[in-house]
Amino acid sequence: MSRPSEAIRSSYAACRRVTRRSRSSFYPSFLLLDPLRRRAMEAVYAFLRYTDDLADGPGPISHRREALAQWRVAVAENLPGGPDFVAAAAASRSGWAEAISCPQGLPDGRLLLPALADVCRRFRVPVEHLFAVLDGVEMDLQQRRYHTFDELMEYCDRVASAVGLVCIHLWGFRGEAAFGPARCCGRAFQLTNILRDVKEDVAQGRLYFPLEDLEQYGFTPDEFLRGVADERFDRLMALEIDRARELFREGMRLFDWLEPPGRKIFGMMASTYGRLLETIAREPRSVLQRRVSLPLRTRLALAARWMLLPPRRPRLP
Repeated sequence: MSRPSEAIRSSYAACRRVTRRSRSSFYPSFLLLDPLRRRAMEAVYAFLRYTDDLADGPGPISHRREALAQWRVAVAENLPGGPDFVAAAAASRSGWAEAISCPQGLPDGRLLLPALADVCRRFRVPVEHLFAVLDGVEMDLQQRRYHTFDELMEYCDRVASAVGLVCIHLWGFRGEAAFGPARCCGRAFQLTNILRDVKEDVAQGRLYFPLEDLEQYGFTPDEFLRGVADERFDRLMALEIDRARELFREGMRLFDWLEPPGRKIFGMMASTYGRLLETIAREPRSVLQRRVSLPLRTRLALAARWMLLPPRRPRLP
């Protein structure tokens, strides 16, 4: 295998800076991987972080949408196989250099792309998964609502399951049977995020819960966005928590299809999200007061378990 060029080495270094600066709770799990896979995870994470920051940055939605469109073109022009995706974004090609800003002190996004392209080549990552992420982030800018749970799952597949499918290519997996559990796990993670982030989403006027579920319990979108907490809210939360649990049960089968390098990082991520879901389940109304998180002692215990003990399929508490 040839050594990476100076441009690629510099790109990986930029990705590492973005990852470390983010202070993501996921970063410690990267240490469970060998250096080559850890570096690849940093490149993918930096792409995701930069994409999210473009969408969540200051300014009108129209400007953020334009910046994402230009970012899509740049990604397509740099990734192997990416040119096939350029035509879909050709109308947004002009003004790329001016449209893309560097949100929250991040480097120019183009500095991240040589490393991402190298990861896609080395680990044979299907680039359509990365473009699915871009599609999902753009959905957030449309301020749309989801009428059914199936519609919500389409969104989750783009912003989360697609990421999981990228990750298993970095970790190693045995056969296409891994794809279904990976998709379920991504859905479970994202649904847990939605439950955790209710307070933040309500403050921004966002509603991710399916409208048909609100209607089932006689709960209006306006009441949800006002943070009304009553028995109807409890039943609504219980429904979504049960759905997330079922997705976790299906997703845990991924462990059996992963190669050894990926089992520990997957186990640590899945255990962390599973514990978070059960924390929410014990006090569902707490999501209206704060962003629920795991205590430091729990996070340290999970890290020690997956770093020091033999890996085995994780289970919900």
